[in-house]
Amino acid sequence: MKRRRFDWRARAIQIGFVIALLLLWYYLGRSGAVSSIFLPQLPRVAEKFIQIVQSASFYNNLAVTLFELIVAVAIASLFGLSIGYLVGRSRYAVLVFEPLLAGIFAVPIIVFLPLFMLFFGIDVESKIAFGATYAFFPIVLNTIGGISQVDPRFITVSRSMGANERQLFRRVLLPAALPVIVTGLRIGATIGFLAILGSEMIAGLRGLGSRISNLAEGMNTAEMFAYIVFVIILAGILNLTLSTMQRRFDEPRSAS
Repeated sequence: MKRRRFDWRARAIQIGFVIALLLLWYYLGRSGAVSSIFLPQLPRVAEKFIQIVQSASFYNNLAVTLFELIVAVAIASLFGLSIGYLVGRSRYAVLVFEPLLAGIFAVPIIVFLPLFMLFFGIDVESKIAFGATYAFFPIVLNTIGGISQVDPRFITVSRSMGANERQLFRRVLLPAALPVIVTGLRIGATIGFLAILGSEMIAGLRGLGSRISNLAEGMNTAEMFAYIVFVIILAGILNLTLSTMQRRFDEPRSAS
């Protein structure tokens, strides 16, 4: 009961914050305190928003971005989970590779975007590769952390009871590390989505980011803000879905 009450209060604060931002936006637009070139009026943006969600080009761009995100996260998850598991099973490998991967992740990978375009072209392939690269590091680092932090006594007891590698993974390592791994998947998917949007805006032929960039170049700020609002909504839905999934995996651990 207390937790539910806290959740409702948190949701009320979040909704109130969004409403306050919208009211401030409406006031600044109506009062003329900010030029409509930089901040179009909220009703105008709402009108454009309705128009774009009824257009075929919008769904074409949305499909491209979602396709890039799904493929990028799938590739990052495949390599991140596999490498993270192999590294996490060896304390020496963790000592060697975890600082190395964390150090590479600290490098601003955006500076290598021209190389991605050089190797994969300017279309969706480079966006998928770029998004997968960004999403890979949170996934592999959290997988390493989750696997390596499993209590060694659980492994010893399982071995003494005759568990093989497959049983050890399914019955001991995966359940114990799953909440941390899911956190890495959530962060990786979110970062991958941002990386794909950014790469589309910088050098993209299709997708939501490319469309936003084209509208900005044409000074069509009302429609640009409508696309930005949709991207914010899409990112919120993605984060909410993954956060809900993460809480479901965390509940058994907290209950125990």
